[in-house]
Amino acid sequence: MPILIIFDSNAVIHRAYHALPELTTQKGEQMNAVYGFLLVFFKVINEFNPDYIVSCFDSYGQCFRHKKFAEYKAKRKKSPQDLYDQIPKIKEFLKALGVSVFEKQGFEADDLIATIVKKAEQHQVLPKIKILIVSGDLDMLQLVDKQTEVYNLNKGIKKIEIYNQKKVKDYLGVFSFQVKDFKALFGDPSDNIPGATGIGKKTAVELLGKYKTIKELYSSIEKGEAWDLNQKIKEILIKYKNQVFLSYELAETRIDAPIDFNLKNCKWLAPSLHPNIKKKVKQIFEDHNFYSLIKKIP
Repeated sequence: MPILIIFDSNAVIHRAYHALPELTTQKGEQMNAVYGFLLVFFKVINEFNPDYIVSCFDSYGQCFRHKKFAEYKAKRKKSPQDLYDQIPKIKEFLKALGVSVFEKQGFEADDLIATIVKKAEQHQVLPKIKILIVSGDLDMLQLVDKQTEVYNLNKGIKKIEIYNQKKVKDYLGVFSFQVKDFKALFGDPSDNIPGATGIGKKTAVELLGKYKTIKELYSSIEKGEAWDLNQKIKEILIKYKNQVFLSYELAETRIDAPIDFNLKNCKWLAPSLHPNIKKKVKQIFEDHNFYSLIKKIP
């Protein structure tokens, strides 16, 4: 089965930056995020030997979600500037390695990844393609299905957990297709998504176990069919209906991001099999004093 690996690059970069101590080149450039990202990159490539690779980045500035809700991600602390300064270097390394890089102003990497997953799953490849999303962000769990899994970096960059459909259900208590409904009810503090004030995780799981989606839940309430729903819970849901559906819009990844993705253009060419590419990659690694990583080049 052909394998496509998608790197949720900003999420991996943040994990790498905070997992490793300060590392500088002879020129004094900070490189811990770059080094950590490449460690993860080579680990994944050597473990899965993919046929296709893409890397997605957040765009700078606000995205369309801020227009819907100005307080979106408002409580997040701004990362240190030396982390952001390393992102162009990571893109430089990726391009040298022949990896397609995607970013789009006004969209988050999550939306680009969701769009690529949708297009890749529909691509006429026989047998069907397997997709692995490398991330440190559990927002990606809503994309898990029979073809797509999430390779999640947990606590730094060393501990890895692979989330398939069963793992998502065991972890959250809901199916992957219900993750956005779950966040609509429970909220998401990390992204400052409000949810329904007063609805906890357990209640959200119970509601979705019975009604499947928030649309079915509210339809039952409006038709007077939710006769066994706790009165207090019903009052909360009615009071915060607009907030719940706003939260759903904030949590849902877009699958229509305007990017020019073509699977065949993302073919992975292992540098070791292509002398010209390997020479270029080796040179850029030496220029940044990454001598120990040269032997990890696939």
